[in-house]
Amino acid sequence: MARKKKKVPGLNASSTADISFILLIFFLVTTSMDTDMGLARRLPQPPEPNQEDAQIDVKERNVLNVRLNAAGNLMVNHDFIDINQLRARAKEFIQNKNNSPKLPELHAKQIDLLGTCYVTDKHVISVQTDRGTPYNVYFLVQNELVAAYNELRDDLAIAKFGHPYARCSEDEQIAIRTYYPQKISEAEPKNYGGN
Repeated sequence: MARKKKKVPGLNASSTADISFILLIFFLVTTSMDTDMGLARRLPQPPEPNQEDAQIDVKERNVLNVRLNAAGNLMVNHDFIDINQLRARAKEFIQNKNNSPKLPELHAKQIDLLGTCYVTDKHVISVQTDRGTPYNVYFLVQNELVAAYNELRDDLAIAKFGHPYARCSEDEQIAIRTYYPQKISEAEPKNYGGN
């Protein structure tokens, strides 16, 4: 006697595509996406085609040299420091509270809403890296420098207007930025003994 083969019922796959699509939408909506981190910088306007290179004369006392080597070591002027010391060092440089001859020169300036103030607006923080500098170290250095400006601006806003910089009106923010202009200069990367 021959046995009859039983037919195996087929799997109904007509709704598989619908279920897959719904799962895809669910995971896209509920998954948090990592956002790119970067530095917010306003780039200067490109030079005019016929414009000659301008030579800018900056006094040595007005420049804070920040250098990073390939190993991620940080040198400020002629001192090796740790990154967590950079913010305080930058704030001291930008402010020049005691009118030190080793820090940026103070001069009188008339600023709307603030009156006549003594400011160090000719200062420049020059950041120079090695071609092999780790990006995370470079990012930390930039973060500390921007944080120094932000803290100084907040302190001034609270002292003059009674609230932090973020809550200031547009005119108040302009006055504070005039008092503490953010001047971070990026020098071309060099090799400081790295590979």
